Amino acid sequence: MTQLTEKDLIQIRRKLHQIPELALKEKQTQKLLLTAIQDMPQDYLTVKTFPELPTAIMVHVEGKQPQKTIGYRADIDGLPITEDTGLPYSSTHPGVMHACGHDLHMTVAVGALSYFAANQPRDNLVFFFQPAEESESGAKLAYDKQLFSKEFAVDEIYALHDTPELDTGTIGTRLGTLFAGTTEIDVDFYGQDGHAAYPQNANDMIVAAGQFIGQVQTIISRSIDPLKAGVITLGKIRAGSVRNAIAGYAHIEGTIRGLTQTVIEQIKQRLDEVAQGIATSYQAQVKIKFNQGGYFPVENDQHLTKKLISFLKKQPEITYVETAPAMTGEDFGYLLSKIPGAMFWLGVGKHGALHSATFAPDEAAIMPGMNTVISFLKTRMQD
Repeated sequence: MTQLTEKDLIQIRRKLHQIPELALKEKQTQKLLLTAIQDMPQDYLTVKTFPELPTAIMVHVEGKQPQKTIGYRADIDGLPITEDTGLPYSSTHPGVMHACGHDLHMTVAVGALSYFAANQPRDNLVFFFQPAEESESGAKLAYDKQLFSKEFAVDEIYALHDTPELDTGTIGTRLGTLFAGTTEIDVDFYGQDGHAAYPQNANDMIVAAGQFIGQVQTIISRSIDPLKAGVITLGKIRAGSVRNAIAGYAHIEGTIRGLTQTVIEQIKQRLDEVAQGIATSYQAQVKIKFNQGGYFPVENDQHLTKKLISFLKKQPEITYVETAPAMTGEDFGYLLSKIPGAMFWLGVGKHGALHSATFAPDEAAIMPGMNTVISFLKTRMQD
């Protein structure tokens, strides 16, 4: 078989769209991908799965005269969302949907791989079909479990993410941070419950939690450089059981977003200080937990991103735009904290929002996305 055609790729994308699976459960998805890969010429390919990360796939493409190994990553998991697109190839898995476009990400990668399987590259390539991007930090799991070793070690790595904010086929990226880093926050205040009529015999953690929530609002405005963006959202609070009892316990959940890891660490430090201060002033106990996993900021490598942008601007068939950083999270940032590389946006038209039940990316974006990946990887082999 030669390179996959647009018709072939649309068929693959629709099959993938029908079988979305949650993080670390992508067994049917992996099977479909392996079938597509096995149908390609195998002369230059080494395909590997890993018992330590069972739904991941890595494909090594042997170069003619390799000077380096270039990686390309596509995420493969879906989201716990019930699809409402009305498409004839809608999800057949109740309550699960490719609402972030990972079906399209995989399709672009399969198309690019089919090209290099039929047209041996100069340098080595590694295509990484990554599970668990939406949760569980699949990128961190893969790196920490040493999947990027031996023939699968890469010198640089790239990825794309689709977006309804750009017209179909438009490519966008920027120097510096493309996606924010994210960190989950859990805060527990412990006091003493009691009767509402006898507050002197209790220690009200609703009051303590309220003070904490109020003081947290000053962290971004008074502790973080206004030129370095960060966000704190406390989205959930649980305390008390009845109206006439004082709550001796309060639980708060939230998220931190920051465009650099330095900003995230500054916010974490101030949150901890505020929480400890509230606990002291209210004679309470507090436990604060941060969970970042692999969701580091997607900080594009300066040198390689300049080369990517220069390439994009020189291609008459590519519409390139410089994009603003997004406060959404992406675990590709963990790989970029370990391996130089870059991520870029692929426009898929305004057909619903990311992570919504109506998200329906335009399939006409597949070929521009694939051709951009192929051409850029070939350019990197000439450098």
